[in-house]
Amino acid sequence: MSQFWLYFKIGLNHVLDIHAYDHVLFLIALMVPYAFKDWKRIFVLVTLFTLGHTLSLFLAVFGVVNINPVYIEFLIPITILVTAIFHLFTAGKNSKTESISFVSIVTLFFGIIHGLGFSNYFKAILPGNATDKMLPLLEFALGIEAAQIIVVICVLILSYIVQTFFRFSKRDWALVMSSFIIGVVLPMIIESEIWNR
Repeated sequence: MSQFWLYFKIGLNHVLDIHAYDHVLFLIALMVPYAFKDWKRIFVLVTLFTLGHTLSLFLAVFGVVNINPVYIEFLIPITILVTAIFHLFTAGKNSKTESISFVSIVTLFFGIIHGLGFSNYFKAILPGNATDKMLPLLEFALGIEAAQIIVVICVLILSYIVQTFFRFSKRDWALVMSSFIIGVVLPMIIESEIWNR
């Protein structure tokens, strides 16, 4: 049981680490158009992101995928930027008309990219061969999912407060948050090591 908590907490800390806020930024960008009533759609998207994240770790652990970390560190803020821009241009539109299949596929793909960013560290902390890493990988994935649910609930509570007590419209909330995220993520892209290659 102690091993479960060890890898579960690594998964929690991976998402909730204040110094590596890219994961949280992506989740905020993803959640901008949703409210508590959309909980089924939210659960699907968050779980797909976790599946993509876990799949990339699985492929990395078994040596199927090995991508230069510089490219991944550049692509992670790009995924956040694309998500924020998408919601900037669709702000105020009814989320029911949005194609869940398109958003789901993109979320899964972006989860794969984010997982690759953690793959080198994950391989380094796990002893033994690839088969020995399967259970810790699942425990880590559960930690990721739990942390993502915590972030999503916080974002939804903040959204509710802003829209209910401060009278922001759903469209204004989406515009402000998407613009904020774009403002935070652009320097990450500009300062990327990829430009020094």
